[in-house]
Amino acid sequence: MKPSQVMWRPCLGLLFNAFVWGVSWLPLRHLQNMGLHPLWATTVFFALGAFFITLWQPQAWRDIGRSRAMWYLAIASGSTNAAFNWAVSAGDVVRVVLLFYLMPLWAIGLSWAMMGERITPHAILRVLLALGGAVMVLWPEQTSQASFNGWADVMGLIGGFCFAWTNVLLRQQAQSAASSRALAMFVGGTLWPLAVGIGLYAFGWISPMPALQWPWVVLALSMALAFFISNLALQYGAARLPVQITAVVMLTEILFATVSSMVWGETVLTLQVVGGGALILLAALLASFDTKHSS
Repeated sequence: MKPSQVMWRPCLGLLFNAFVWGVSWLPLRHLQNMGLHPLWATTVFFALGAFFITLWQPQAWRDIGRSRAMWYLAIASGSTNAAFNWAVSAGDVVRVVLLFYLMPLWAIGLSWAMMGERITPHAILRVLLALGGAVMVLWPEQTSQASFNGWADVMGLIGGFCFAWTNVLLRQQAQSAASSRALAMFVGGTLWPLAVGIGLYAFGWISPMPALQWPWVVLALSMALAFFISNLALQYGAARLPVQITAVVMLTEILFATVSSMVWGETVLTLQVVGGGALILLAALLASFDTKHSS
């Protein structure tokens, strides 16, 4: 069988992962309306995945216990998911996703600082494109009320930075067992949002986890299962496709987020946001096809 005949399967796996993340803002907002803060929701989502991996590969806990790098991975992954989920629950979905996908910009600096990778002229070009796009997305409209949403935008930026950190750590730990890396990421997605949520609740900044009620419990567990399956789909697709193709297919998350938010009336695209998003996408695409240099 020719490779082109089976490539559609891993591509579908990546598309499913991008779809789940691209439309996750909608159930997250429903859960928030039911009283479940995004931090508590993220804890529930990833606790189920950690439970499944523990049942499947319980020895993965030994690797986590013996490796400080795995705990860094847990913190980076947990911060990524907590920040992203909170941001899309509170802010403009398209703006948040675009700012999140500034990830290649942060990856350049982190790869240099953590792995000693050289910053090339190609990397500098991508930085300039991404920064230009970010300025366009964040800049208030001149002829209407300023649309800057500080908290959600900051969370989107933090999420993208932590996602880049997660990717660099995964490259550093490429020789570790896949089950150990996955468990570390799910444990981080459980414990870190839980710890932050408890701290914020102690100061009265967020509401407590609501009493158990079937509507939000069923929706939260359904989302947890969707996130777990999407993670498996990502692992399946990424292991069978070139890195460049994987990165490009994953950018469809922006498409899913944009279309779903427009259908539900949550986003009205302006020429300024479209232009900024195009620059960010171009920077990400250039990073995807830069096969000569890793930065």
